[in-house]
Amino acid sequence: MPTFDDREKDFEARFKHDQELRFKVTARRNRLAGLWAAGKMGLAGDAADAYAKTVVDAEFSGGDRHVVDKLVADLAAKGQSVTADQVRFELDHLAETAKQQLMSE
Repeated sequence: MPTFDDREKDFEARFKHDQELRFKVTARRNRLAGLWAAGKMGLAGDAADAYAKTVVDAEFSGGDRHVVDKLVADLAAKGQSVTADQVRFELDHLAETAKQQLMSE
């Protein structure tokens, strides 16, 4: 029969796993969003990868709001008219894609 300590350790391990997965999904989502935006801005190859890394880094300096603001501002600077709601929609879609990719690895 599992003891309370065993259940607590199981809960902590599950919590740690869930947090790691959430972090990985968010980072992958932001990379995919960066590549999506790079494509809209006409960037390809190494330039697109470099831009995607800046979007991933934006998460660390301000969370999702900063990512949305960065994408909207960068796309607007390149003549692309995109609203914050459209970017959030893409982020939601890309989060599902990122999760599926990570689960299949």
